[in-house]
Amino acid sequence: MAVALGAAGAKVAVLGRNEQRGGERARIIEESGGTAVFQAVDSLDLDSLRQARDIVNEKLGPTTVLVNAAGGNHPDATLPPGSDFCQLPLEAWQTVFDLNLAGSVLLPSQVFGETMLAEQQGSIINIASMAGMLPLSRVVAYSAAKSAVYQSALEAGKHVLLEKPMAITLEDCDAIVQTAESQGCLLAVDHELRLSSMWKKVKDLIDDGFIGTPQYCLVELSRRPYRPGADGWRFDIERVGNWILEEPIHFFDLARWYLEKAGTPQIIYAQANSRQEGHPELHDNFSALMTLDSGAYAVITQTLSAFEHHQTAKVTGTRGALWASWSGAKDRTLHPEFKLRAFNQEQDEVLDLTPDRITGEVFELQDQIATMVAAVQHGMPLHATGDDGRWSVAMCIAAQQSVDSGQTATIVH
Repeated sequence: MAVALGAAGAKVAVLGRNEQRGGERARIIEESGGTAVFQAVDSLDLDSLRQARDIVNEKLGPTTVLVNAAGGNHPDATLPPGSDFCQLPLEAWQTVFDLNLAGSVLLPSQVFGETMLAEQQGSIINIASMAGMLPLSRVVAYSAAKSAVYQSALEAGKHVLLEKPMAITLEDCDAIVQTAESQGCLLAVDHELRLSSMWKKVKDLIDDGFIGTPQYCLVELSRRPYRPGADGWRFDIERVGNWILEEPIHFFDLARWYLEKAGTPQIIYAQANSRQEGHPELHDNFSALMTLDSGAYAVITQTLSAFEHHQTAKVTGTRGALWASWSGAKDRTLHPEFKLRAFNQEQDEVLDLTPDRITGEVFELQDQIATMVAAVQHGMPLHATGDDGRWSVAMCIAAQQSVDSGQTATIVH
């Protein structure tokens, strides 16, 4: 988000306790032509916050946007297998609550809010976690604290942009959608690939009838292994649900989006394996075959056992074919290689339709924020709705059921 804001022209101050990580983020923004500084701060210390605010205001001017993204968990507030919830220490619970509510929302908003009030302008964005929506039974304090953030937003009538997956059960997905509808709030889900200059152009060509009726779609990712994330969260299945919900969920969304004119997804057969001994749930290699009611089908496949970051989408129809590819040293590279080629039987030639505008996660995340703002302020359409988010979860759940059972699984509509 910091890189995306910098690319959009904002002067960015990265605040945090880790000088190495924060300084690196600021350096990336500046190397891309933006303006950024890093300032060490403890979000639970009012004096530290005030000092950071004054330094930032002096270097970059008055703060107009505050993104509260502090947070974390504590081992003593987590219930490992076999532990007793009744023995959970109150001190550990309070520590997690203080960090994720006071340190992530209350104190920074009070300190930087003083500047915004003085300037009579400003926006405060509070970042919650999917742990607040998912039944993560072993991280009880963290989940409760994060849940309070998004629930408060919806109950206050605020529009919400959710990270994917929106939940890991369909019941929770339905509850989120119903809450947003009852409050009259916009609900968008973080399927930012739909905003890509290239992946969206594939969709536009399909909708324009360039390839006729779509019949087949392949979405493939070959990449280096996942980074563990802070405190190793990405490798903790209790926190992430499953790895199909981590990255393949985007590709299921693309496949359903591309084949929208062909029908409705019905069944999935999937297989997966792991390089990590004793952890078959961490799918380093995953492939799924999804069939629609019309007989059209999609293949979604991913390996985390490769190198760099290479994504491909191929769509064929009754009159032509599309082939899009994206490659970079990593998923958030600022200088990727990308190409879109198209074949139409009537023209009997291969066309290079590569868009001029650069594409990549960094740029789509920036566009996603702009799209949400346009939806709220001007009534423009959302790129991915709560219903789209539910569909993605439903497909991933069916894929996991198929992996577990070795049988075809039905997608719950």
